[in-house]
Order: sequence, then C-alpha cells, then structure tokens
Amino acid sequence: MSASSSQFIDPEFKSSVFKKRHRVEELFDFEGCKVGRGTYGHVYKAKSKSSSDTREYALKQIEGRGLSPSACREIALLRELDHPNVLHMRRVFLSHADSKVWLLIDYAEHDLWHIIKYHRATKSPKRLNPPPPLMVKSLLHQILAGMDYLHCGWVLHRDLKPANILVMGEGAERGRVKIADMGFARLFNAPLKPLADLDPVVVTFWYRAPELLLGARHYTKAIDIWAIGCIFAELLTAEPIFHCRQEDIKTSTPYHKDQLERIFSVMGFPQAVPCL
Repeated sequence: MSASSSQFIDPEFKSSVFKKRHRVEELFDFEGCKVGRGTYGHVYKAKSKSSSDTREYALKQIEGRGLSPSACREIALLRELDHPNVLHMRRVFLSHADSKVWLLIDYAEHDLWHIIKYHRATKSPKRLNPPPPLMVKSLLHQILAGMDYLHCGWVLHRDLKPANILVMGEGAERGRVKIADMGFARLFNAPLKPLADLDPVVVTFWYRAPELLLGARHYTKAIDIWAIGCIFAELLTAEPIFHCRQEDIKTSTPYHKDQLERIFSVMGFPQAVPCL
C-alpha cells in the first residue's frame, strides 16, 4: 500500500491492529541461544515467556532486510504443509523496527549431519561404526514418508542433505524425523515447466543428481530421490558416497567435471539402451 493511500485507513482500526501485533522479544527468550545458521538465516533456541508453555522452539531469523522472494516462497509453503515428518512452522513475526522476519518452528536437538559425524569419528581404520540397522531403517522410512507427502503435493525440495534432515530429541516426538529448510523448494507441474531459468543451481554438490550436473532444464522429483539415496549410503558407511573436493567449484554453474567422474567411478558409466 502506498503512503498516499494509507491516509484513508481508519485510525481506530490501525490502532487496534498495532495493539494485537506482538514483537518476538515480548513472547520468547532467545538471546545468546544461537544454535546454527541455515541457507537463508540464523537459528536460535527459544523458550516461551509464558509459564504454561514449557516446550522448546526454534526461531529462524531470515537473512537480510524485509521479505525476499525466497523467504516468501518458504513461508508460503510452510503455511500449507502439515505432516509429522515435515518441519512445522507455527508463527511468523515481522519486526518493523529493523525490517526483520522471524519464523517460529519446532526445535530439533539433532540432525543427520551430526549423527553421521559422530559415527565417523568413532570408527577405526579396520572397523566401520555405522548407526544401528534399525535406526537407519527408521530414519529412511520417515524421510521417504515426508518426501512422499511433499511430492504428492507437487513440491520439490531441491536441497536434501544430512544437515537439512532434523531429528527430534527428548520429548513425545523423540526420534521423529523432520525435513527442513524449504528455501530452495518449488512447486512443479505436469507437464513439466523448466525451472533452470529461475534457479540454475540447486542441491549441494555431493547430493546433486547427474541430470542436474549436466545442466538439465527440465527435471522431476527424481532429483530428490537421488539425494535420498546418497543420504542412505552415507548412513550405512558414515562417509559421503560421492565425496569430491570442492575448492574450485563455481557455485554459479551446476556442472562439475570431477563430481560427475566421482559418480561414474562408483556407479559405472551409463549404458546405452538399444532401440526396439
């Protein structure tokens, strides 16, 4: 709304709306409780100032000032999503004083990156120490359940990696997987529309499907399934299956010769299918 048109707003209505608007600092304690940094912002552990609410929450502060297109897309998607294995957004706070946006979400004590890192640190040169088989089975089942929900709703995640797979700790949801970080998520259609023009680079390199590395303009939910396969292999071995040095990687292009060679060295070269 422009400044010239705002003068026509009823002052009483404007005052009532302002009184109902809560600042995040008024409702939650989170100072000095920074627990991580995501693709698009900082994450803080928060507790409600209300004595009746004993739950722990996470507050994600969106990077930059105001609402970027990626933040709007993430908020719009999270408002519509409702599944036990997808991170739940409870509320959005707008701070007019410093033009900051805060997302109130569920707090998860663990993520797969730290779980895999722990098992990698405890293995010896002669003995692997992967997570227990039943634990791997449970984690994979929940990841697939969450992704099936997203794909049935025509949503591509496009940034699946261990750091974006959260695991709840103590409490009623202990062991529950939460797929997080929807900053790269996009709606897709049938027939497919090209997404490469808007986002030429998606998915972290070690989990990027070959068609993305080769610059495909049209891609499907198969890119998410490829990433899940990479995560599954990493859970079994405690090492990234397609690990590749990334010092010289240019983030502005999806292609990377060494990454493709690493995939081919593990999986073998694609075989041509004869035409019938």
